[in-house]
Amino acid sequence: MSEKFTDDLFDLKNDRRLSVYLYRAGFGAWLLYILSGAKFMQSVSHYRTDFGVFSFFLMVMGLSASMIYDYYHHPAEFAQKRKWLAFSYLVLAGLVYFLILNNKPIALPRFLGQGLF
Repeated sequence: MSEKFTDDLFDLKNDRRLSVYLYRAGFGAWLLYILSGAKFMQSVSHYRTDFGVFSFFLMVMGLSASMIYDYYHHPAEFAQKRKWLAFSYLVLAGLVYFLILNNKPIALPRFLGQGLF
């Protein structure tokens, strides 16, 4: 893999490719969410909520990456997307809290006792 490719890919100010890749990955996770509800996918059906939240996460990250490009090249689009990004982050935080954490706060003393910090 050439260094030029990675330099261009992570130049969010001048290149939209990373945001497109994140949108496509989010769409793929959304398709997994839909498929995991089918009978032939019973073995992964317990990951269905995770697929849905991960899909939303990837889509929000794609929007965030595309906003960096829009800030420099399309200021009018940036102003409109800024409101949707704030709303998306609030919805994502709610999804993670209610669906993934199951209304349980993270207990930091539990992690501190295991030597992770």
